[in-house]
Amino acid sequence: MPPSSIITLTTDFGVSDHFVGTMKGVILSINPAARIIDISHQVNSHDVFDAAFTLFQAYRYFPPDTIHMAVVDPGVGTARRPVIARSGRYTFVAPDNGVLSLIYEEEESIEVREITASHYFLSPMSHTFHGRDVFSPVAAWLSKGVEVAKFGDPVTDFVRFVSPKPKPAGDQRFQGVVLKVDKFGNLITNFSARQFPALLQENLPAFRLSIGQHHIEKLSVSFADGQPGELLAMVGSSGFVEICANRGSAAKLLQANRGAEAILTLGTG
Repeated sequence: MPPSSIITLTTDFGVSDHFVGTMKGVILSINPAARIIDISHQVNSHDVFDAAFTLFQAYRYFPPDTIHMAVVDPGVGTARRPVIARSGRYTFVAPDNGVLSLIYEEEESIEVREITASHYFLSPMSHTFHGRDVFSPVAAWLSKGVEVAKFGDPVTDFVRFVSPKPKPAGDQRFQGVVLKVDKFGNLITNFSARQFPALLQENLPAFRLSIGQHHIEKLSVSFADGQPGELLAMVGSSGFVEICANRGSAAKLLQANRGAEAILTLGTG
């Protein structure tokens, strides 16, 4: 693997404490040439799925051989393993708790190794801050060109979950769920244009997206398609159908959050 100086960070650490800055200090102490990019430090606390989805939305837009580090780690200090996952394009460093599940689904070929070469860790090692003492130094050494194989042996029993998929719910009707509420209050569902390519057609068949007692019967292309505060549905930048409000929060208007049921109807179902 050619060395890459790009390391991304995805955590639930926030930005008000020292955690993120300390991890960057560790990386730069090992590789002063590293380029560190923050994807997000506002992942919901202890929320492995939120971290997995955040990383999934961003990772493919980085140059090949970028090292993606994801540290949302409620099991820190337990027997959960640290791992390196290498696809044909990227390297991922994370706890083995399912945070890479959507990467495992997306990437066609991926090798996962348990990190056991503790001489790459900081010493003494804290039981509560492996982001600093394990994952940051490993990512930094990878960015200097240390081969993945030097960190540990391959494993096949790595932790992964299956992301929720839409289910048939009648003629041309599908039951889905809200995966995420973003900063603007947009409700991101699990209806993807990849699974439902008709959503990208210029002449879309009859469309209805229902959440609770509210029905949206038009697929918009921009927020400006609606009046201020009007609820809209559109295929968002990540390829998933979103429920939005022009200059407002759909989540507040609908009193809905992650996990809310959504029903998509295409055609005359």
